[in-house]
Amino acid sequence: MTTSLTRARTRLSSAVLVAVGLAAGFGVAQGTGIRALGGAVFLAGGLGAAHLWVQRRGWAVALGLAASYVGAFVLAHVLALGVGMASWLAVGLVTLAAAGVSYAVADRPQPGRLAG
Repeated sequence: MTTSLTRARTRLSSAVLVAVGLAAGFGVAQGTGIRALGGAVFLAGGLGAAHLWVQRRGWAVALGLAASYVGAFVLAHVLALGVGMASWLAVGLVTLAAAGVSYAVADRPQPGRLAG
């Protein structure tokens, strides 16, 4: 039998899905040369995270976090192509930011809420 405390420590983090979607999506696109394959990884990470966002915080918050996820994708391109930043650095920075926002808004235990 598991307790609420155990479930709270082991539940899937949407921040991890955000990080995988952005960083692994870029890595797959870069490594294979198939941008659509990287896009599929990006989409899968985003859909998985969105499912958790809706469950944990509702549709309004999920839509805001989805906008930040897509915004991070766009910003990585702007930083790399427009500003001239190294591609992996741009992806790393936006991934840290988007995953951090996702954790703060959807994953971090909220005072007065039961974990689960």
